[in-house]
Amino acid sequence: MTNPSTDLARSVVTALRGSGVREVVVAPGSRNAPLSFALYDASRAGGLRLHTRIDERTAAFLALGLAKISREAAAVVCTSGTAAANLLPAVMEAAHAGVALVVVTADRPARLRGTDANQTTDQVALFGSFAPTLDVAAGEEGTDLDELLAFVRRHRHGGPVHLNVQLDDPLLPDDDGWDGGIAPEWVDLDPGPTQTEHVLEMGPRTVVVAGDDAGPFARNLAERAGWPLLAEPSSGSRTGDHAIRTYRLLLSGGLGARIERAVVLGHPTLSRPVARLLGRPDVEVISAPHRGTWSERPFPVAHEADHLLLDGTDDLAWFEEWREADRAAGRSLDALLADEPDLTPHEVAGAVSRSLPRGGLLFVGASNPIRDLDLMVAPYEVGGRRFVAANRGLAGIDGTVSSAIGAALGRPGSTRSLALIGDVTFLHDSTGLVIGPREQRPDLTIVVVNDDGGSIFATLEQGAPAYADRFDTLFGTPHGVDVASLCAAMRVPHLAVHSLPELEQALATPNGGIEVVEARVRRDNRRELDEKIRALTLP
Repeated sequence: MTNPSTDLARSVVTALRGSGVREVVVAPGSRNAPLSFALYDASRAGGLRLHTRIDERTAAFLALGLAKISREAAAVVCTSGTAAANLLPAVMEAAHAGVALVVVTADRPARLRGTDANQTTDQVALFGSFAPTLDVAAGEEGTDLDELLAFVRRHRHGGPVHLNVQLDDPLLPDDDGWDGGIAPEWVDLDPGPTQTEHVLEMGPRTVVVAGDDAGPFARNLAERAGWPLLAEPSSGSRTGDHAIRTYRLLLSGGLGARIERAVVLGHPTLSRPVARLLGRPDVEVISAPHRGTWSERPFPVAHEADHLLLDGTDDLAWFEEWREADRAAGRSLDALLADEPDLTPHEVAGAVSRSLPRGGLLFVGASNPIRDLDLMVAPYEVGGRRFVAANRGLAGIDGTVSSAIGAALGRPGSTRSLALIGDVTFLHDSTGLVIGPREQRPDLTIVVVNDDGGSIFATLEQGAPAYADRFDTLFGTPHGVDVASLCAAMRVPHLAVHSLPELEQALATPNGGIEVVEARVRRDNRRELDEKIRALTLP
């Protein structure tokens, strides 16, 4: 007979296993000790893979990366108090991106709520509307395994769930360990949401807009109908002959003005030209719902349906116009960048994109890197199994290093794993590189585009010359961090490059394990460079 907290913790772990969770990240703590011991025993028995991190935010984003890339639920487990609050950014990202994340927070017993007991706060419904919460307790009136299973399995249609587990003394097991138990068989009888259909008729000048996580259906639709495909890098559909590389530029020209209909899949968030297109009153928008807690579009939608059907193939003259214009714009863009005397962030993105082999993985950070990549993605063939991923649910910079590491760990069969992130993003999650010697480390090359600050703001309204006197203080925020020394402190190999040939050589000769390639670029000319790109002569 074991103590109540040990029994409860083992029931929680059994419920995780019975809900398809195979990856669990735990942050050390005292109150979550029963859960930690149960997880260790289950991992030794082969029921799951256990990772440990000392920073709860890092732990949560590691679990997010594991879940995002594997399309299977992953869990993060932590102790009580402020530790639990550190999980919120990852929970919010998971909610808006529809990623299956199981959050398990240890808590004091309910009798201590409302008192000044150590590390005790109100953790019930801590994550608000972002994650439904089950307050789990032991004892005769506590939570049984069937209730735990039913609740945790709510993640199967995407999004996070929260188990708040009340654990009382004693917190250590009083037996010789656990065999990991038997995971209950999972028979999913829930058919999910009701499916709807909409038939797309031929005729209107149409483009397919593929946002984050749109999947290959967007490409199939564009090819079968004969329409241009405007696909973001993390859409999962930017392959084949119909993908338009420079669509962001072309939307501001005459071709963009002639669009009559847009079919939207996934979660498009990268581009203001796309947002303007979808908000135009003269453009009919057809939408397929995307995963995430807020599935309503921020623009008027004429029709929404789960399944989009075609009644034929359109006249290819419209697509051919886009293809020829794209080729011309691509040549102009490449020539402009080649004439720049210094390494540009766009060239860095292009080099990383070209170095991604068949079967490879690329995790991209928010802000400028994914937008630069959007203009520079190599023309990937269909069937190459390249996986380009990003945290686009809320498109924040939080936890990007940890998510990239989680993604690489979650796709061990990748032929190559790369990450492309900015310097501020890298510094914001530098604790993601704090990995203990007992932990698994993937082969991952992290390319950091270092312009010593937040150059994304230079391209926005606040980057105008009128605000130059206060720009660096409020937005540019130069940090002056020696990235090489930071990496040395983490025992992570580092190489700085200043030119495209140096970068290409570094990418062609990975060392194995986690390594950082720092591409140093200018920030003082970022606004001017973007203006040159937008000023290219386009059809």
